[in-house]
Amino acid sequence: MPQKVRKAVIPAAGLGTRFLPVTRAVPKPLLPVLDRPLIHYAVAEAAAAGIDQIAMVLSPGDDAIADYFRPNVRLERAFGERGDAVRLAQQKEINGLAEITVLEQTVARGLGHAVLMARDFVGDEPFAVFLPDDLIWSVTPAIAQLARISEEHGGSVVAAKRVPQEAIPNLGIIDAESVGHGVHRVRGLVEKPPLEKAPSDLAIIGRYILTPGVFDRIEYGSAGALGEIQLTDAIAAAIGVEPVHACEFEGDHIDAGTPAGMLAATIYEARRRPEFSDAVAALGLTRA
Repeated sequence: MPQKVRKAVIPAAGLGTRFLPVTRAVPKPLLPVLDRPLIHYAVAEAAAAGIDQIAMVLSPGDDAIADYFRPNVRLERAFGERGDAVRLAQQKEINGLAEITVLEQTVARGLGHAVLMARDFVGDEPFAVFLPDDLIWSVTPAIAQLARISEEHGGSVVAAKRVPQEAIPNLGIIDAESVGHGVHRVRGLVEKPPLEKAPSDLAIIGRYILTPGVFDRIEYGSAGALGEIQLTDAIAAAIGVEPVHACEFEGDHIDAGTPAGMLAATIYEARRRPEFSDAVAALGLTRA
């Protein structure tokens, strides 16, 4: 019987160089998309999908990322004394999203290495991986859509999205055949192919459901350029050994891993929320 996904890994280490100089002092996952930090969206999506145990892989000194989800006694006391029940409830809601475990990545050796650090945390069960730069707004949490496919077909599932041709050389691209509405059996994964060699326009987006077998494939796989260990290579190594599928998730996606993407995500989020939508409309911005 397929196991329910109960645990998630969020790799959130790194220098945040694309956001310098602000990331000299503030870790990139704590940069705000409107009034919530980037990392909040990933944890909230996990919680909405019933995933309540999360390992965050952080750089040394970045404990403030995990602290965001822990009780803030000063704030809670202040709101309690003021009788501000709404804000007090908001604070407690954040505290209760998930149980957070911190894993420190002292040497940056790629996404695969970050995931490998969570081996003991995960144990012998399927698990989710969230890349917090990728924001997805959907009625059904995107990770829940992937989990459903994993439960139906077994094995691993990667999130996928059709992308324009100019984006293909910068992304992981999927070679796959359709087996149903939005579901594809993966035949191969190619990291950042030249456009003329790309097998499709179907790109990997930062959500995964993985089996624990991925840890051996990461550990014993070969490192790439600069000694980095790529998660894509470990997933590709499972093809033919276990089922690997891609899910074209339903929802809107923005890569907030660049200043331009963060701005787009902030505007998108503001348009969704009545208390901010009028302010955005007053700027005269047109929809993309």
